[in-house]
Amino acid sequence: QIRLVESGGASVQAGGSLTLSCTASGDIYKNVCMGWFRQVQGKEREGIAVFYTGTKNIDYTDSVKGRFTISQDSAENKVYLRMDSLEPEDTGMYYCAVDLMVRPRCSWSPSEYNFWGQGTQVTVSS
Repeated sequence: QIRLVESGGASVQAGGSLTLSCTASGDIYKNVCMGWFRQVQGKEREGIAVFYTGTKNIDYTDSVKGRFTISQDSAENKVYLRMDSLEPEDTGMYYCAVDLMVRPRCSWSPSEYNFWGQGTQVTVSS
């Protein structure tokens, strides 16, 4: 029932910035965890940031702290991922996901997330 669509991916030079968006549609009746994940070729999907919409608590993985920022537009069911000072290592397919389970802290495990978008490609060149 819930559908997620990512957008905003592009090819940029190292040091550049991008803002990704995740738009949710369908019936969302409660606060949820939303996660941003990325996956590179031949690697497992990894968590970038997780966000509980109720408390607005956000956790970032160490590699993006200070560079990536999550924000929310509740009225439009959108979550944004602002990415600054991009590095080649940030290259990958970026996904947003929703976990409907109410949790004190959002999970970093992709297996906990019930709904996924199709992904948007970010390529950072040096």
